[in-house]
Amino acid sequence: MKKVKLVLVMALILALAACSTDEPGSKKETGSKDSDGSYKIGFSISTLNNPFFVTLGDGAKEKAKELGADLTVVDAQDDASKQASDVEDLIQQGVDLILINPTDSEAVVAAVESANSAGIPVITVDRSAEGGEVVSHIASDNAAGGEIAGEFLVEIVGEGAKVAELEGIAGSSAARDRGEGFNNVAKEQLDVVVKQTANFNRAEGLTVMENILQANPDIKGVFAHNDEMALGALEAIEAAGKDIAVVGFDATDDAVQSVQDGKLKGTIAQKPELIGKKAVEAAVQSLKGEKVEASIPVELELIKE
Repeated sequence: MKKVKLVLVMALILALAACSTDEPGSKKETGSKDSDGSYKIGFSISTLNNPFFVTLGDGAKEKAKELGADLTVVDAQDDASKQASDVEDLIQQGVDLILINPTDSEAVVAAVESANSAGIPVITVDRSAEGGEVVSHIASDNAAGGEIAGEFLVEIVGEGAKVAELEGIAGSSAARDRGEGFNNVAKEQLDVVVKQTANFNRAEGLTVMENILQANPDIKGVFAHNDEMALGALEAIEAAGKDIAVVGFDATDDAVQSVQDGKLKGTIAQKPELIGKKAVEAAVQSLKGEKVEASIPVELELIKE
C-alpha cells in the first residue's frame, strides 16, 4: 500500500513539473515583466556607424531609463542578414517587444514575421517594413522632407539647373521616400542629370561625387539622401575647387556645423533623439495594453544659413 502511495506522489510531482515548464520555443505572454518588474525591449538598429542612428539609440536609452524599461540595443552594421540574425537572438532572449530600424525594408520582413510567430510585438523606427504585422511606425515624413529639400535646392540654384542626386541604400524606405519627394519637385523644376547610390556612407559619398564631377562638371547642385553622403560629396567638391550647392538630410551635428560654417547649404532636421524616445514610449504603452497609433509622425525642419 505504501509503495502505491509513493508512486502516486511521484507521479503528481512529475505532472506539476511538466505543467510549470515552458515547451521549447514557447514565448511568455506579451506584456509580462522581468523579475525586477521592468519590460524587456530589444532594439535592432541598422547601423551605429552613423551619427544619426547613434543619436536615435541614445534617445531610446534615455526614455527607457526614464520609464524603467530594460532596453537591449544591437547593431546590424548595415547588413540585412546580420539584422535577421540579431532579431532571432532577441526572440531567443525572450524580449517582450522588438523595435526595428530596418537596414532593408523588404529583407526585414522575414525577421518581423519571425517575431510575429513568437508572439512578440514589433514597432518599426525611422524606416518601415514592407510586410509582417507591426504595432506602430515612428518616423518623420521622409517624402515631405524630400520635397522640402527639392524646393530649397530650386531656390538656391534656380529652375532648370543641372543637379545630381546621391541615393541611400537601395531597398530602404528612407531612400525610396526621400527620393520620391525630391523628384516630385525636381521633375518639374530641375534637370537631374545623374542619380547614384552612396549607401548613406560618407566615404562612398566622396568617391561617388568625384566620379560624378568628372562626367558632369557643370552641375550646380546636389541633393543627398542623408548628411553623411552630403558631407562626403562636399569634400569632393571642395577638392575640385568648385562651387556647388549641397543639401543633406538628418541634421546631424557635423552637418549643422557645416551649415553654420557656410559650407553645406542646408539639411532637413529629422530629430533622431525624439524619434528614439517616442519609439520606447510607444513600446511601453503597447506592453501596458494601452492604445498606440499605427503611425506616429515626428516633425521636420529645414536648417539653413
